[in-house]
Amino acid sequence: MKLLLLLLLLLPAAWTGPAPLRVALRRVVPVRSQLRAEGLLEDFLKSHRPDMFNRRFAQCFPPGTPSLRLGRSSEKIYNFMDAQYYGEISLGTPEQNFSVVFDTGSADLWVPSSYCVSQACALHRRFKAFESKSFHHDGRTFGIHYGSGHLLGVMGRDTLKIAGLTTLNQEFGESVYEPGSTFVTAKFDGVLGLGYQSLAEILGNPVFDNMVAQKIVDEPVFSFYLSRRTSTSSPEGELLLGGKDEALYTGPINWIPVTAKGYWQIKMESVAVQGVSSFCPRGCQAIVDTGTSLIAGPTNEILSLQQLIGATPTNIGEFLLDCGRLSSLPHVTFVLGGIEYTLTSEHYVRKEIFGSRELCFSGFQAMDIISPEGPLWILGDVFLTEYYSIFDKGQDRVGLARAKHPVE
Repeated sequence: MKLLLLLLLLLPAAWTGPAPLRVALRRVVPVRSQLRAEGLLEDFLKSHRPDMFNRRFAQCFPPGTPSLRLGRSSEKIYNFMDAQYYGEISLGTPEQNFSVVFDTGSADLWVPSSYCVSQACALHRRFKAFESKSFHHDGRTFGIHYGSGHLLGVMGRDTLKIAGLTTLNQEFGESVYEPGSTFVTAKFDGVLGLGYQSLAEILGNPVFDNMVAQKIVDEPVFSFYLSRRTSTSSPEGELLLGGKDEALYTGPINWIPVTAKGYWQIKMESVAVQGVSSFCPRGCQAIVDTGTSLIAGPTNEILSLQQLIGATPTNIGEFLLDCGRLSSLPHVTFVLGGIEYTLTSEHYVRKEIFGSRELCFSGFQAMDIISPEGPLWILGDVFLTEYYSIFDKGQDRVGLARAKHPVE
C-alpha cells in the first residue's frame, strides 16, 4: 500500500507556496484476495514467477530492454497483488482522470496509453495524447519489471494535476504493452512513484521533485495515513502533499536519516519477537514503502520469524495462523532511530473470508533484496497502517509517529 507534509524546521523565507493539499486514498480488495475467491490464485502465482514470465514474454520486447536483464526484477519491489490504497490524478488539457497507486518504492509515473494492445489496458482508463493540447511527445521507450508484472511504453510530457496542484511538463510513461494477467484484475490504472530519482526508469524528474522545483508545495515533504481494516474508517487513507496533518497522529515524531537516496532507506537497529532481539542484532537497512502491503525481509530471517509466531506454510508460499489463537501470539518490535515500534497480532495478521471460513495470514513475507549495505527489510502497509509516515525530501529523512485510528 505505495499525504502532505510539514517540516519541523522552517525553510528560508524565500520559499512560498500554497497550503498542503490532501489526496484521498481509497482502500479496495487486493488482487490476491480476488484471485483466491475465484480459485485462480495458485495458477496465477505459477505463471507469473519472474523467471517464467521472462521466458514467455521476453521475445515480445525490443532486444536489450534493460528491465528484462537478469536480476532486474528485484529492483522494482512494488507488489501489485496486495496493493490496496489508490488515489486520483489527471493528465493533459483538458484533464484525463486516472486512478494510481502512490508508491514510495518506485519513482516513475505511468498510465495506460490509448495505443496499448493488451487486455489489461482495455479494462482501464487510457491516456489519449492526441486529445491533449499540452502534450509533448518524447519518442523514447521504457520498460519496467515489477516482479509480478512487466510493461513497455513510450515517454511523454504533459500537465499533471493532483488534488488541485498543477505540475507543468511532467515526464511520464504511456504503457503500450502489459503482457500477462497481472494488470487485468488490478483496480488501479497506473502508478505514481515517490522515491528518489535514481530509481526511475523514465528519464526526467519524478513527480514530487518537479512539485518542489516548481514551488507548488509549501515544503518538500509529503506524508501518508493508512486506515485500519474497519468498515467505518474515515478517511480510508490520505496523502498530504506539502506538509503533515497533526490530527492524524499522536505523540512526538521520530526522525530517521535516509541512508541511501533511492528507496526511502533507513537504518533499523533490530527486530525483536516478544522482547527478545532475534534479527539484525547488529543493525540492518530497511525501506519505508507504501507500495508493499506486507512487511518483508531476507528469506532465512522471515522463515524463522514465521516459526516464532506459529505460522505454517501453504503450498503457494503464504503462511497461515490459527485464528482462534491470535490473542496469544507474540509481539514483534522494530527498533528505528532508538525508538521501539511494536506490532501485536491484531496488527500483523491479515484476515480474509474464504467461503464460509475466516482465514488468518501472516503479514510477513520473504523477499531477498540486496543492497551495498546488505539485505533490506521492507516496512510496508502492515507497518505503516499503525504509524503515520512523513517523507522529508528537503532534509532526507523519514518521520514516524503513532497513527490515530477511530475506535469502532
